[in-house]
Amino acid sequence: MQKKEIKKWQDEEALKRYRMIAPLLDEGLDEGKRRQMREEAAEKNGISKRSLYWYEAGYRDNGFEGLRPMSRTKKRMQRLPDNFDEVMEQAMQLKREVPKRSVRQIIKILELEGWVAPGVLKQSTMQRHLYEAGLGKKQMKRYAEKRETSSRRFCRPHRMELLQGDIKYGPDIRTTDGELIKTYLSSLIDDHSRYIVQSEFYDNQRQEIVEDTFHKAVLKAGKFDCAYLDHGVQYTASHLGKACAKLGIRIVHAKPGACQSKGKIEKFHQKVDQFIAEIRVAHVHSVKELNSRWKVFLEQEYQKEAHAGIREYYESYGAKVPACGITPEQEWMRDARGLIFIDVSVVADAFLHRETRKIDEAGCFSFEGARYEASAALANLEAEIAYDPMNTQTIMVYCKGTESVAAHRIEIGAYASKVPPVPMGMTGSIPETSRLLDALEKKYREDHRQMAQVLSFEDYGKEGGQNV
Repeated sequence: MQKKEIKKWQDEEALKRYRMIAPLLDEGLDEGKRRQMREEAAEKNGISKRSLYWYEAGYRDNGFEGLRPMSRTKKRMQRLPDNFDEVMEQAMQLKREVPKRSVRQIIKILELEGWVAPGVLKQSTMQRHLYEAGLGKKQMKRYAEKRETSSRRFCRPHRMELLQGDIKYGPDIRTTDGELIKTYLSSLIDDHSRYIVQSEFYDNQRQEIVEDTFHKAVLKAGKFDCAYLDHGVQYTASHLGKACAKLGIRIVHAKPGACQSKGKIEKFHQKVDQFIAEIRVAHVHSVKELNSRWKVFLEQEYQKEAHAGIREYYESYGAKVPACGITPEQEWMRDARGLIFIDVSVVADAFLHRETRKIDEAGCFSFEGARYEASAALANLEAEIAYDPMNTQTIMVYCKGTESVAAHRIEIGAYASKVPPVPMGMTGSIPETSRLLDALEKKYREDHRQMAQVLSFEDYGKEGGQNV
C-alpha cells in the first residue's frame, strides 16, 4: 500500500470512528446514559464496547489524530522482532484478560510462551505501544472507574421503597440580638420520584436532628422500606438504628467515598444552594423564619418543577415523556404503591430515648441539669425514663409493678420550696371536712355525756341521804 493510500485509509477509518463516538462525547451526558448509547453503537456497528472505549480515549487524548489507525506497514526499528505485530496482539490480549497485569509480567509471559526471545522487548517500548492502543495503566484505571460509576446508577421502581438521607450546611443567620447561628439542613428524598419527603433546617447537627427527620417523614408519608445513608456519626447512631428496626425500616450505608451512589440527593443540594443564595439577601433572623421560607421555596421551586432525572428514567425504558416533563410531586402522586401509615403512638414510642434514673426521696429525678417531678410513690426506686430528645418538657417514667407516670420539669419560682408537695395522686379526693377534728369532736361529746351521767348519780345519792 502506497503512502498516499495509507493516509487516505487512515483518514477514512478515523472519520468512521469519529461518527461512531460523536454522540458519546456530549459532556452533558451522565455515565448511565452514555453507557446505554455505547452499547447501542457497538451493536449497530458490529464492534466491541471495548473498541469504543479505545476510540473515545484516543480522541480525548489526541483529538482526531487519536482516531487514526496505525499503519499496516509500520516501519520498525532494527531491535524489534519481525513478528512484532503478533507479539503486540498477544500483549494486548494478556492485558485485556487481566487489566492489573504489569508490563513486566506481560513481557515475562510472552518470553515464557516463546513469542519473543528473552531481553528483546524493553518495558518502555511495550508500555508505549500499549498506551497507543488504549491499554495504558492510567487509561485502564479510568475505564474501570467509569464502568464502576455507571454500574452504581439505579432507580427504584416505586415510591417509598428507598429514601436517601443527607445533611448539608445551611446559611448562617443572625438574630435580632446579634447572635450568629449556624444552620444545617437534614433531608430525605424518595429514590424513585425524587420527591422530598422531609427537609428542615436545624441549629445543630447532632444525631437528634436525623431522628427528627425520620420521625416526621414516617408521620407525614408513612413507613418506607429502606434508608440509604452515609457513614456519618448521625446516621450510625444506635438510637436511629433501634427506632428503624422497631418500625421495620432497613438502613443501608454507602461505601466510604462513594459519592456517586448518592447522586439524587446531591443533585437536590444544588437546588438548596440556589435557596441559600436567595436567603442571604432576605435577612431572616430565626431558624423558624428560615424554615418558613424554605417550605415555600421547596414546594414551588423543586416539588412542582420538571425533573430531568425522571425523564431520563422513563426514556431509558422507551416510554414517552410529556414535553413539559414530570415533576417530583406528580411522580409521587401517580405512583400505584399505596402509603403505609403507622399509629402515631407506635411511631412516637419507637423514637423515644430511654435511660435509667434513681428517684429520690421526694419522688423527683435529675435530667440534663433540670429537676423533674415523678411521684412520691416511686421514692428511692430505680426507674426507666423515656423522652423525645426534641421535647424534654415532659418525660415518661416506668417502674416495675407500677403504672407509667408523666414527669414534668419543675419550674422553681421566687418562693417555691425545693421539696415539691406530695403529688395529688397520693392525696386522693379532696375531703369535705377533717375526719380527725370530727372524730375528736365526737369523742369530746361522748366524754362529756359520760361525765354528765356521773354527776347526776352523785347528786342522786346525796339527795337520798337527806331523806333517810
